[in-house]
Amino acid sequence: MPDASFGKILQDSPILNIENLSVSRSGKVIIKDIDLVIERGEFVGIVGPNGSGKSTLLLAIIGVLKSQNGTIRVYDKNPLSRKLYGRIGWVSQAASNLPTHVRITVRELVQLGTLNAKNMFSFMDNNRRERVTKAIEMVGLEDVANIDVGRLSGGQRQRAVIARALASEAEFILLDEPLVGIDRDSRNSLLKLLDRLCHEEGKTILMVSHDLTAIRQTAHRMIFLEETIRFDGPTENFPDLDKLANLRGIEPVHEQGCCLEDDSKEGE
Repeated sequence: MPDASFGKILQDSPILNIENLSVSRSGKVIIKDIDLVIERGEFVGIVGPNGSGKSTLLLAIIGVLKSQNGTIRVYDKNPLSRKLYGRIGWVSQAASNLPTHVRITVRELVQLGTLNAKNMFSFMDNNRRERVTKAIEMVGLEDVANIDVGRLSGGQRQRAVIARALASEAEFILLDEPLVGIDRDSRNSLLKLLDRLCHEEGKTILMVSHDLTAIRQTAHRMIFLEETIRFDGPTENFPDLDKLANLRGIEPVHEQGCCLEDDSKEGE
């Protein structure tokens, strides 16, 4: 259980505070000069081209990757602090790609979210059962709770791994490309779920996606990342394509009017 001082930190501090962060992988700088603050209850979407550092940033936040410069504070703690256990829900790109031969039901998968070092070898108690049931209900999978995950659609599997994160009672949920490989209806349903978790359950969500349109329809705030943060602001202020090209330093290839017919030749 967190102590009283930690509880006060949870109320008074930003969920995430990053200052002057730089991260390298295999000797190459992937992200640099990152300053980012996320407050409780925000739904923040990160977009950017392939290789822009989106996944790298998430992996640094959860402590998988170490920074070369700068600091990351989650609930005013270092990413790998034991006091953060259960407060961060991580849904990776491959989280829902379970092998088809693995026999595990939705309920059993979600139960994994309640495991920790203290209860790993003990039986499920009522508190853990209630957390699992509530998480399954929150993602709308009650009808398939006892079905093998391998038999679910892509969208349902994504919901199941999100439920696993919720069962841990995570308050800060990080998702890396959760919309990949699911159909339109499943995508829309998942986005509505995330919006509801934010507004009705008080979750804070940070989601990476290459689907710019989906992010613009869902997130409260958008970040465009390409090595460094090139835009960070309310979704309604996200730049149009021309301004986005300028942010990325992309210049037009064709001269103005080069593809138009010469009016002087009309009628020849």
